[in-house]
Amino acid sequence: MTTITLDLPDELATRIEPQRGRLASLLARALKAESPQAASQALTVEATHPVYQEMLDFLATRPSPQQIIEFKISARSQERLEELLEKNREEVLSDEEIAELDVYELVHHSVIRLKAQARLTLP
Repeated sequence: MTTITLDLPDELATRIEPQRGRLASLLARALKAESPQAASQALTVEATHPVYQEMLDFLATRPSPQQIIEFKISARSQERLEELLEKNREEVLSDEEIAELDVYELVHHSVIRLKAQARLTLP
């Protein structure tokens, strides 16, 4: 194993410290994400993931602003998300699990933005 010494801004070093044990896998993931193939693969994973399809199916129903505000992912999707989060706290996730967790994050942020816009339309 090779040892590398880096000069980092203090703020970044503070953020990295809790992840020290996962640093090698985080760096590998970041480098892998830089490749064009990884971007294409990520889009395929997102588009075929059940929670992403769940969000698209909901939006295809042309929901009212109130329905958007009330939207929640299914219990099955919520259970899977909780499994991934728990496993992430206890051990390192596989690349496939990391990609899956990324899809949940994408859906979460998308739904937050949709709900914020929907709230603006309500009296």
